[in-house]
Amino acid sequence: MDDPDIPKAAGVPVWDHWVVFNIPSTVKIIPEAWTPKGVRGVGTRGKLDYSGPRPPDCEHRYFFKLYALDDMLNLEEGATKQELLDAMQGHIITSAELIGRFAP
Repeated sequence: MDDPDIPKAAGVPVWDHWVVFNIPSTVKIIPEAWTPKGVRGVGTRGKLDYSGPRPPDCEHRYFFKLYALDDMLNLEEGATKQELLDAMQGHIITSAELIGRFAP
């Protein structure tokens, strides 16, 4: 999950709240407070945990992106989103995106 509406003062173009990969294809639903069945990557805070929406200024958009891949990725826990995106190149079968909104 990422937030492209992060204020410029944060110094990053997008705030990564949650990075999880290698989720088994048997996982059909991701409920609230889900313990990942896949491998956790690090978000912008440098943590493996989910960081929920807390926009400091106004309504922000939160993008949940899901990718179906043709293979599991050879990445360790703690990989960054960029490392994940690089590793996925050539392996994406299809993708989906859900955009949520949240305001303080």
